Amino acid sequence: MTVTEWDSEGVVGALHRPSGTAAAMVVLAHGAGSNHNAAILRAIAEALSERGVAVARIDLPYRQKRPKGPPSPSGAAADRAGIVAACEAFRDESTGPLIVGGHSYGGRQASMAVAENGDIADGLLLTSYPLHPPGKPDRLRTEHLPSITRPTLVVHGVSDPFGSTEELTAALALIEAPTRLIDLPKVGHDLKPDRSGSPVLTADAAIEFFGIAG
Repeated sequence: MTVTEWDSEGVVGALHRPSGTAAAMVVLAHGAGSNHNAAILRAIAEALSERGVAVARIDLPYRQKRPKGPPSPSGAAADRAGIVAACEAFRDESTGPLIVGGHSYGGRQASMAVAENGDIADGLLLTSYPLHPPGKPDRLRTEHLPSITRPTLVVHGVSDPFGSTEELTAALALIEAPTRLIDLPKVGHDLKPDRSGSPVLTADAAIEFFGIAG
């Protein structure tokens, strides 16, 4: 496996290439306040690369503009455009399926991009999808879910304040494409990648759910 820093045509991040021909390509975006070096993204990328999958960890456009701070709602469309650009930049890394997603905010924007144009990817891989703000279950972020036409895999910590297992199960029922929810006990929104086993579980689930051939 090799890891190459990437900065080309507005796409910034790191590309993990497995040994041999990549069986699939996965593009992952970070959560709010983070960047492409987030521990959860690095760990998932390493686990997938060990299984023959190429992975790009990308900085969203708002993060490219400033090193710290949360995203702005006014910049969400630009962040989605950045995800689309990354999918286009890395599509030729594999002749297999291209999966897009990410952690929390990054995954949400990826899901919205796929809802807007399903042709950008063959599937969605979402970790800690932020279904609603903590303590505000009435503010569900589900409007775009019925427009998603790609298989969607969600990895969720059972103590995540951004959505309960029951809430996420109901939300995923809005997607007409195949879905799967992986519930991880004893972890919250960050999924504790260093000690929960979540990166390996995520990689194994993605290989099986998306039918990625080794």
